[in-house]
Order: sequence, then structure tokens, then C-alpha cells
Amino acid sequence: MIRANSLTKRYGRHLAVDDLSFTVRENRVYGLLGVNGAGKSTTMNIITGYLAPSAGSVEIDDIDMLEKPEKAKAKMGYLPEIPPLYPDMTVREYLCFAAGLKKVKDRNAEASRVIAITGIADVENRLIKNLSKGYKQRVGLAQALISDPEIIILDEPTVGLDPKQIIEVRELIRELGKSHTVILSSHILSEVQAVCDEILIISKGRLVADGTPEELETMIGGKNVLSLCVKGTSEKLKTIFEKMELTYEIDTAKSEEGCTGAKITLTEDEDIREKLFYALADGKLPLMELSVNKVSLEEVFIELTENENLQAANADTGADGEAPSEGQENTSADNIADNKPEEDKDSSDEKGGER
Repeated sequence: MIRANSLTKRYGRHLAVDDLSFTVRENRVYGLLGVNGAGKSTTMNIITGYLAPSAGSVEIDDIDMLEKPEKAKAKMGYLPEIPPLYPDMTVREYLCFAAGLKKVKDRNAEASRVIAITGIADVENRLIKNLSKGYKQRVGLAQALISDPEIIILDEPTVGLDPKQIIEVRELIRELGKSHTVILSSHILSEVQAVCDEILIISKGRLVADGTPEELETMIGGKNVLSLCVKGTSEKLKTIFEKMELTYEIDTAKSEEGCTGAKITLTEDEDIREKLFYALADGKLPLMELSVNKVSLEEVFIELTENENLQAANADTGADGEAPSEGQENTSADNIADNKPEEDKDSSDEKGGER
């Protein structure tokens, strides 16, 4: 459905997207996950044709975005981070206007359809400028759903919504994913995990991991930890662990008078709980507590992004740990011509849609 081929986007010396490639299949919900400034919004702007890449290409259902932009864009609905609203229009006027831009024949009927889907009927005759931020966000989402596009791209879709609205929008996204291809960006792990079938983790413009939430949770060595506390001495417990050839450590934080805590590292899909129970019973070590601590998506995300940041820092300083000499520094003609501080230029360009 969507194929990104070696996407690269530069703003002067700043590399916002770095040789990014991925494929998105139909009728699934994809999460674009990354910290603020990772390149999520820039990637979405390129996919939707709002920005041209410095290099690489995007294909929408085998249609090249640069060669046939109108045909490719007709297949998509897009909600940018800041919804493209006209504040002096009413909600219904705006949605009818958007339906006209998308060449919908019965604009009023289409506006009514998306108003019902997004739950904004009670404000449809109010001026957009008088709406709360949450309602403006939902009007933007309604605009993205006009003409029932095959692909729906949502940049931070729950920003500004209250908890009840967040739950409603997440349910809507899950429902849309049954018959549409949905891509949403977020830096909120719980949101991505709650609604996405597949996750793409981006760090510093690069794709560092992709897969289902379950697959990503097994990436850090595919290991989980079995935590337990038994009534008995650590010496007896060590004897049993060594006889079972387990990888373990005594958990002093969990140990208390008469009890010993321990952590056992398990390989993927390994379940030794029953075998361990009987071994402890034979050793007359009553089991007081037993739990499996699985590797979380949060731990995977932190490890992957921290490793990427560390690699980038090493690349900047060079293999010998020294910073590049003045003669090695790459000077950008763009930044000199603009006579602007590089940080200001990067931050304004990264947002793309706000300019």
C-alpha cells in the first residue's frame, strides 16, 4: 500500500530523515514512534506529498508521489499536528468546503457522515474559532475522513483531548484499521501499544526497529525475568538453581528476615515455573512469591533510542573520541545565506506544516 524508498530530508546541515525505508500493508494500524524531534512529522509530510524529499521516493499503491501527486494524494486523508482549520467558518461549512476540495458530489451528506463518526454534532453550527482545542482536533480528524480514503495519516491525533475523548478516538482508530490503512505518529508509548498492529521506531531520522508490539518486546535478547521469594537461606536456593543450571542473581532488595529473593533470567518462551515449584518443594523451601517480569515496550524503546544516540555521539567525536577539527567541519551555504542560527532554522523547518 505504501512504500518508502531510502527517504532523506535535509535542512541545511541538519539531517531530519536519514535513508529511511519501510513498507506499510493495507488494513492495518501502524504507529510511527519516536521522541520529539526524531523526524516523525517530516516523514509524514513527505509521505503525504506536503514536502519533497531531498532523496528517495514514496509509492502509494504503486503510484509514485512525485510523478503523479494528485492521483496518489486522492487515496489519502491527512491530519497534521496542527489541524488545517478555517476559524471563521462553522464546523459544517468547513467540512463541506473540504468535501468540495476532494471532489465529493454530495458535500452535505459527506459532512454529516464524518460529523457522526467523530462525535461533533453538538458543535457543527458553531464557529471553529470558538471551539475548545479538543473539538478543533476532532474537526481536523473529521476532515481527514472525508471521501473515505484508503489511507488515513494522523500526526499526534489525541493531542489536546481529554481522557474520555482519547478513549473514543483510539476506539475509532482501531475500527478504521479494519477497513483502512492507518498511520499515526506519537511519542506516547501507551497510545501506540493500545491501537497499533505494527510499530516503526524512529530515532534521529532513522528506522531503528519495526514489528508488532509483541515482536519488539522480545528484541532485547528475547529475555524475561522470573522474580521469586522463598522461605529459606540463599545457600539452599543457590544449590537448587545450580542443579537446574539456571542463570540467576540473589535479589537483596527483596530479601527479608527468613526469606530470600532472587531473579532468574529466562530465554524467550521458556517456562520453568512448574519445574521450579517442585524443585523448591523437594528442597523444603516454601515459595512465598513468584512473578514473571516481561520486557516492556518502554524498555525496548529506551534501549534502541539510547543506542542510536550513543552511536551518533561517537560518530560526531570520531573513533578516537576527539571532536572534528575546524578544517573538517562541513559549512552550509544555506545557513550562511540565511544568516540565521542553525538551531532556530532546524526547529522551524522540522515542523514543516506550521510554516
